[in-house]
Amino acid sequence: MSDGAIRTGNYPNYLAEIGIREEEARARVEAAFATIFFDPEENFCHHTDEDAWCMVDTGNTDARTEGMSYGMMMCVQMDRKDIFDRLWTFSDRYMRMHEGPNAGYFAWSVQLDGKHNAEGPAPDGEEYFAMALLMASARWGDGEGLFDYSSQAREILRHVVHQKEMVPGGEPMWEPENHYIRFVPGMKISDPSYHLPHFYDLFALKADEEDREFWQKAAEASREYLVKSAHPVTGLSPEYADYDGKTVLLFRKPWVYYSDAYRVAENIALDHVWFGDHPEEDDVLTRLQDFFAQQDLDDLRAYELDGTLQTEKAMHPTAILAVLGAASIASRSEHREKFLRIFADTPLRKGVRRYYDNCLYFFCLLMLTGNYRIYI
Repeated sequence: MSDGAIRTGNYPNYLAEIGIREEEARARVEAAFATIFFDPEENFCHHTDEDAWCMVDTGNTDARTEGMSYGMMMCVQMDRKDIFDRLWTFSDRYMRMHEGPNAGYFAWSVQLDGKHNAEGPAPDGEEYFAMALLMASARWGDGEGLFDYSSQAREILRHVVHQKEMVPGGEPMWEPENHYIRFVPGMKISDPSYHLPHFYDLFALKADEEDREFWQKAAEASREYLVKSAHPVTGLSPEYADYDGKTVLLFRKPWVYYSDAYRVAENIALDHVWFGDHPEEDDVLTRLQDFFAQQDLDDLRAYELDGTLQTEKAMHPTAILAVLGAASIASRSEHREKFLRIFADTPLRKGVRRYYDNCLYFFCLLMLTGNYRIYI
């Protein structure tokens, strides 16, 4: 058993196992960040206003709370307060809702000029916003108003737990009875990839005092849910699932292990880095690597949870390879080194679908090089 970085302060460079030392590892991180934000052809950061930038979902040409909060986390990890503040300004100016049952939440999709495509939120955005803001507070200190990062984070966390009491007709993002994050506030189902127990453990330190026990329970519940929603042989997780962990199909998509689901491996790996061994969670990643070691990695598909191939090709194959590399952090598979090497040889994705793949790739690169750190 090993403790995580929360106790040891140790963030290993896992790529050293395949000969990539600190200097090269950091150079890879810097180069990937520069590509995402500044490359003339391959960046996906749009400057809507001088003081308000957005991360672009290049496959849909919109800005999403998922990507905005991801971009903020990237910036706090890379010590780029200047870009962080521009992303947060866009999020507040164009995405935060002020009326109706979703007041206090953020519209999950807007156009690049800020016009809303939707008037509902996506909880994965709120949890990343809150975590990025708390880390910004710890790393740079609180400012005033919008840039009083810790106050803004606590306000978000207040809404996601207490929306029903705070806003007429509102629904919380977390289920009060079982502490599971909902797929959307009004639906009593979940998305396994939304479950971030390592975030909730930190929320339990910094949220309003009255809610800290809630977040402790949410962390425990999410670790259990990540295990029970994953297949006991393949380690594959569904995109959407009931509270009992069983697959739910939405949006007329028959695909099960598909885009959202890839993040489960990334999330378990980061939980391992920050909070140490959780053997049943780690077993999920062992099974996942064992399964994919038998697959054609040049022809990745959607899969049934039992591993049956579906006809649909994976929309985000780079993301799959990235999370399989990150899985080596906690996996005990004999294929650990293979997937580290595959990750090291995989470049950032180019082209129309690069946004989602490269977000996951960058987070996996951060943790594999020892650069995805706790600031709290």
